[in-house]
Amino acid sequence: MNQLISIVLPVFNEEAGIQVTIDTLLNYIEQQEESYELIFVNDGSSDKSVPIIKKAMNQNNHIKLVEFSRNFGHQLAITAGLHYAKGDAVVVMDADLQDPPEVIPQMIQKWHEGYQIVYGKRMQRDGETVFKKFTAKMFYRTFEKLATIKMPLDTGDFRLMDRKAVNQLLKLHEKDPFVRGQVTWIGFRQTSVKYHRQERIAGETKYPLSKMIKLALDGITSFSMKPLQFVNVFSMVPLVSSVFYLGYMIASRNYSVASVGITILLFTLGLLMLSIGIIGSYLGRVLDQVNDRPRYIVSKTEGFEERNKGIHNLNTRQMHS
Repeated sequence: MNQLISIVLPVFNEEAGIQVTIDTLLNYIEQQEESYELIFVNDGSSDKSVPIIKKAMNQNNHIKLVEFSRNFGHQLAITAGLHYAKGDAVVVMDADLQDPPEVIPQMIQKWHEGYQIVYGKRMQRDGETVFKKFTAKMFYRTFEKLATIKMPLDTGDFRLMDRKAVNQLLKLHEKDPFVRGQVTWIGFRQTSVKYHRQERIAGETKYPLSKMIKLALDGITSFSMKPLQFVNVFSMVPLVSSVFYLGYMIASRNYSVASVGITILLFTLGLLMLSIGIIGSYLGRVLDQVNDRPRYIVSKTEGFEERNKGIHNLNTRQMHS
């Protein structure tokens, strides 16, 4: 039976290297036994990424395009690609070739062995700063300690998912999804293949520090209540400290009321601000869910013959909410 493999690639201003990515993937799929579709999800690019993809589409019917109305973010671009993928298995990878296509056959082999999710485990990360490697390592290990799920260490979104796993993943409707955490949460038989993450072929990273922090916060607040539990502990610290310090001052009779009062006040305010910030992160996620806006808006699709009748040209709440 000829199986269809969908490859989902989020795209955001990849003009410098997208043509190399397209050529590399087309060369790869021509050598494979399975059938393939390449689904590029344009996440509001402002450069020439889309014209390059469309030019390639005119020459090859394996390529399909989903265009957002604006930039909605990498994780939602992955989610949209999964909605449009029709494959028996779906591979998610970046459009900069840091995730090498040569790893996909290993994932497919594991899939044929009965695993429904096969993720790429990074053994080496080329072209990344010491700071980024360190913060990534710290995030995964902090997440492991805090989260209620056991997400594999040193893994990104590069993975293969069986159709059954994809269908279950699409039932989740978080406004700010942390996809790799969601994939772990849904379960199924999961395994890894080790690979060497390559340096970007061109362009700059689309995950600067601000986006890395947001992704980390989305991940932790999606799958852990421990920060909220820490708030309860923090709230007791100033009270207990004040009682002991008051006892010490009375016993020693060596104190300045003004200085001690100011110190305790500043300490208490600092803990309160930290606690409020943690609670605010969770309340923000609740607000996003209550607003019930569509998670993203698709302005246009191309290459999906059976869908190009106007049904999916604009976002529908049923499909994308």
